[in-house]
Amino acid sequence: MLSSRLHHIAAARCTLLPCIVHTVTITTSASILSANHCYRHCRNLATSSTMSQATTQQRISEPVKKDHRELEEYYHKILDAKDEDEKTRWANQFTWELARHSVGEELVMYPQMRKSIEDGDALVEKDLREHQEVKEQLFKFQSMKATEPDFEPLLKAIWKNLAQHIKEEEEIDLVKLEQVLSNEESFGLAKKFHLTKKFVPTRSHPSAPNHPPFETVVGLLTAPMDKIRDAFSRFPKEE
Repeated sequence: MLSSRLHHIAAARCTLLPCIVHTVTITTSASILSANHCYRHCRNLATSSTMSQATTQQRISEPVKKDHRELEEYYHKILDAKDEDEKTRWANQFTWELARHSVGEELVMYPQMRKSIEDGDALVEKDLREHQEVKEQLFKFQSMKATEPDFEPLLKAIWKNLAQHIKEEEEIDLVKLEQVLSNEESFGLAKKFHLTKKFVPTRSHPSAPNHPPFETVVGLLTAPMDKIRDAFSRFPKEE
């Protein structure tokens, strides 16, 4: 199970590598055009693998909740780690997944909530405030060494905020959203969520915009540099 998941994770980390040269040479005046070109190029590379992974149709709540369960698993893996190396690997995994999940929600799920739910704007603004708080905490955490005294206290503070956010998202946001979406709409949103996570940053960038389309452009410019960092970081080993 872990081996299969980590194989998928390793493949996803490499998705944007063909775009690094395009992105790091972007000029300010042409940034949006180049970023969109990069997105289209990488989307073509990733679409086939994304669709093969989603062998069964899923409603949007399923991949979102799956991410939540994996984040909880990674959190406990960090706390239960036997040494600094293992703790560091799972901390990198936790950061990698949380960063992608948060931006994926902001680009895919939250716009749909605004559009489809009567009180969607209020729900999304609340969620964005909670996301921002976690992003700021994660930004500090991702640069810390596992041996630092504040490492575990900060991780626990992140999870305290995140756990409450997850609870409300699953019991309120997703319930309301699924009630107003048809099967086809929900399936389509889930596929878009899967695909979007391939192109977003894998580190926390709390100063970046959190509303489309600006978040999309900034994310496309930031993600390749995060991918380079991933290539030189330690992640959990396959079992």
